[in-house]
Amino acid sequence: MKLLEADQLERRPVDKFADRRAELADAALQTLSELGYARTSLREIAQNSQFSHGVLHYYFKDKVELITYCVKRYKAACVTRYDQIVSTARTAEELRIGFAEGMAQTLREDGSMHRLWYDLRGQSLFESAFRDDVAEIDESLRSMIWRIVSRYAELSDTESAFPAVTAYPLFDGLFQHALLKYLVDPGAAAEELRTGVELLLPRLMVGFCK
Repeated sequence: MKLLEADQLERRPVDKFADRRAELADAALQTLSELGYARTSLREIAQNSQFSHGVLHYYFKDKVELITYCVKRYKAACVTRYDQIVSTARTAEELRIGFAEGMAQTLREDGSMHRLWYDLRGQSLFESAFRDDVAEIDESLRSMIWRIVSRYAELSDTESAFPAVTAYPLFDGLFQHALLKYLVDPGAAAEELRTGVELLLPRLMVGFCK
């Protein structure tokens, strides 16, 4: 019992630090997602939140660390959402419709956050500080898409005609194109994305000939 209590006391400051970072990141997300990487500084984030510049700088050494932390945190939540769709679908059709609606919903509700992700991924082409984190996030998204494709193949009693490295960019391309259109015509963009995902998923399977 004493050992357990000592261990809990030891970890408590670390847990508080992690909780505080998460709180600060959530408060910063709105400014980051609206302005993007290039036009945002820690000082500007502080001006648009209840936290001072000094507090932000204590928990994040610079805006690179803050932005990557925010995006990793958000994308981890996205992966969980889609994994739930995979785990609850009982038929291929249910999975296809659920996945398509999930993509359309996240476009409608979290478009600004996805803009931040694509901004970060684009910046990684020029700034090495982003590359490891971007690669980690990208891999988690590729694995998520592959879990959907694999489960659909299983429910359809077939297999994917494409590997994960091909399947992921196909859906990612659909989503990025829809995100660009969403800035001009939100309703049409979400509907086109939903339809596109519904059409694409079965076409990845071996034997599809329509």
